[in-house]
Amino acid sequence: MDWQTTTGNCIVKSTNQQERHACDPTTISTPEDTRSMLDQGYHVLAVDLLNPSAASEAKKHKLKTLVPAPRSFFMDVKCPGCFVITTVFSHAQTVVICQGCTTVLCQPTGGKARLTEGCSFRRK
Repeated sequence: MDWQTTTGNCIVKSTNQQERHACDPTTISTPEDTRSMLDQGYHVLAVDLLNPSAASEAKKHKLKTLVPAPRSFFMDVKCPGCFVITTVFSHAQTVVICQGCTTVLCQPTGGKARLTEGCSFRRK
């Protein structure tokens, strides 16, 4: 079994009275150190909390990520008929109509707005 030492491991020792944290990068240097710490009651965290994977961040709620940020955006939508550019919110709750030729650019759904076929867009 291969052992890899990372510099971000955090060790937590649980006792009945208190928890002791040892987040020193030099705490775990060899597999023997890890075994001795496990024998003493320390537990190694299985997940690196400071460097989450992109897949785990994508699954989380927008406010529960490491850096909270909205997932909505504004976009410029180009009408396929008259090529007029209209600014549309990604989660628009009303039907957006082109100012030039009165064609429907997007329709609301439960979440994001659905663009009409043929409309091109870019994020702002």
